[in-house]
Amino acid sequence: MAIDFDTYDDENIFAKILRGELPCTRVREDEHVLAFRDIAPQAPEHVLVIPKGRYIAHDDFHRNASDAEIVAFWRTVAAVCDELGIRDRGHRLIANQGRDGHQVVPHFHVHVLAGHDLGPMLPGSST
Repeated sequence: MAIDFDTYDDENIFAKILRGELPCTRVREDEHVLAFRDIAPQAPEHVLVIPKGRYIAHDDFHRNASDAEIVAFWRTVAAVCDELGIRDRGHRLIANQGRDGHQVVPHFHVHVLAGHDLGPMLPGSST
């Protein structure tokens, strides 16, 4: 089934987690943001950071979220990195958007990946 990237889907997995219908291993939470461990980690440290509002992808979030939501989101990303102790060695933040970006869940989120050398971002890339 194709994902509709134009209309928020209240049945997506992150919406269900936010409503308490599905469990998660919380790392950090406040009134605007939830950070939790990925159930299929791609690195030793793999945390998802999601806003609690109904935002489909990063463009929707940055255009429509309040300043308080945006600040809380990015401060939570930084706090998660501090709490995981990954700031010094490095980490990767990933936010996929839309079909070509291979977004799987139509709720804005950032993956925080760390814990070993993550290699180049894309095959053949040096940055």
